[in-house]
Amino acid sequence: MSVVYGRVALIGLGLIASSMAWGMRRAGLAEEIVGTARSAQTRETAREIGLCDRVVDTAAEAVKDADLVVLAVPVGVMGAVAEEIGPHLKQGATVSDVGSVKRAVIAAVGPHIPDGVNFIPAHPLAGTEHSGPRSGFAELFDNRFCLLVPAENSDRQAVDRLRAYWEGLGANVEEMDADHHDLVLAVTSHAPHLIAYTMVGVADDLRRVTDSEVIKYSAAGFRDFTRIAASDPTMWRDVFLTNKDATLEILGRFTEELFALQRAIRTGDGDMLFDYFTRTRAIRRSIIDAGQDTDAPDFGRSKVHP
Repeated sequence: MSVVYGRVALIGLGLIASSMAWGMRRAGLAEEIVGTARSAQTRETAREIGLCDRVVDTAAEAVKDADLVVLAVPVGVMGAVAEEIGPHLKQGATVSDVGSVKRAVIAAVGPHIPDGVNFIPAHPLAGTEHSGPRSGFAELFDNRFCLLVPAENSDRQAVDRLRAYWEGLGANVEEMDADHHDLVLAVTSHAPHLIAYTMVGVADDLRRVTDSEVIKYSAAGFRDFTRIAASDPTMWRDVFLTNKDATLEILGRFTEELFALQRAIRTGDGDMLFDYFTRTRAIRRSIIDAGQDTDAPDFGRSKVHP
């Protein structure tokens, strides 16, 4: 792979940004990687592990002469960061993000992007429950999807360049409308996370089951809920507040399905339960066939980098 951007600025140095940095190094996608983070401790850790070519103290300094700027901060603060960097962006540069919500990001960031700068929102569908600059690894995006959400008037050449960049990081790239993106993610990510948080919270509330029993006897079902529920609380708070409508729509549908299953269990409707579980099992098989997970024991996760 050859260089796609001369200078890339990473604003925020958590799991996604640090994985991007290692992925860029692996594929030679950038001539220089500049990073910054709000926390001085995060910046110091990034310097210590050699994550970027340069780690600077402010976002305004980081974006100076950058060809690509990636906002890898919680959705709730993207607008403030965009306002800070707007006057310092180079003409012809591309600003993108990695947020899990798109319509709210466009509304918050868009007004602060000056004329002559391309704003192309993006969302890599990859992650782990770990966070911070030490959590990243170059393989995170391999064979995972990255969704680009360009505006109708986006510069095609800039979009194609960002696509080449994400493909260089190992991702499968597709384009999607912002509202449709938010609905899709409400189904595939946001509502499942909320359900996982709820299940772990329920276990915490059941005083008839002691904490030690919950931990000791956690079979795969509950254990997988806890893995999801260990995700970054700031990020997920912002996701639910900024993708409210789509998440509530899917949770309403979930509630209806849950009531139907409750009724089947109460009335002893084994045929309904069997048919329902057969249908959901087929969805799991489709995910494996698409190469988005493995049917290895423990989903193969015991051998995967954290």
